[in-house]
Amino acid sequence: MSEQPAQTSGPFRPELMVTPPERQRRWTVLLRLLLLIPHFIVLWLVSIAAAVVVFIGWFAALILGRLPDWISGFLALFIGYQARVAASNMLLVDKYPPFVVPEPDYPVQVDIRPGELNRWTVFFRIILVIPAAIVSAVVVHGWGVLAFFIWVIVLVAGRNPRPVFDASAAVLRYTYRTNAYFYLLTGAYPMKLFGDARAEDNPPRQSPGTRPLVMSKGGRILLIVFIVLGAISLVCDGVVQSFNQPYYEYQYDYEHDYGR
Repeated sequence: MSEQPAQTSGPFRPELMVTPPERQRRWTVLLRLLLLIPHFIVLWLVSIAAAVVVFIGWFAALILGRLPDWISGFLALFIGYQARVAASNMLLVDKYPPFVVPEPDYPVQVDIRPGELNRWTVFFRIILVIPAAIVSAVVVHGWGVLAFFIWVIVLVAGRNPRPVFDASAAVLRYTYRTNAYFYLLTGAYPMKLFGDARAEDNPPRQSPGTRPLVMSKGGRILLIVFIVLGAISLVCDGVVQSFNQPYYEYQYDYEHDYGR
């Protein structure tokens, strides 16, 4: 079976290749969040620049029907860096991610090919991306609910079990595609949350990577769990905020009228 699925007609859908290690060093798993703090800081700084650049790029794409090369190059660099840090944070890889600029031998590689854009979809992009952004938020929150248990599993086992890897990689790939769509790097809408194929339909597959993303049955079940838990988490957050809002408004009015 080919490792690179044929691209259907239309805009190129960004691809993400994650190759997991056979084993993970337990000390890096134990300290993963601490080790990634420098990346979180750099990523935050780069994200500020990316927000400015994509704002400029939106106007440029409306006029030109595509992003200028310098804008697409910077934004592709940003979301690629974002994906590498996220892959490490989600325990999909063990090797420490490079800062900003990719390395050819790093186990997380992105394939994104900016091209022509439909001006109408560019104009309404922030609206069109909402359904994909909601799906992305749901699965990310679902993964976050189980993040501690995933961390314990990888720490004890010294590796990422296939179902956990499949479900986590699916979350990462869909989020990456959503970011690419939001940042105008593709006209292809984010799709295929549940992978490109099922493992039981492709028994000869040898590559453990995500291109194509062949989901095991356990991975699909776990991904559904992510969706359910993520939806519940977001709804609960909304309910809590709705209950807290009147209290904060009352407290503000009280302090404003009577002082502390």
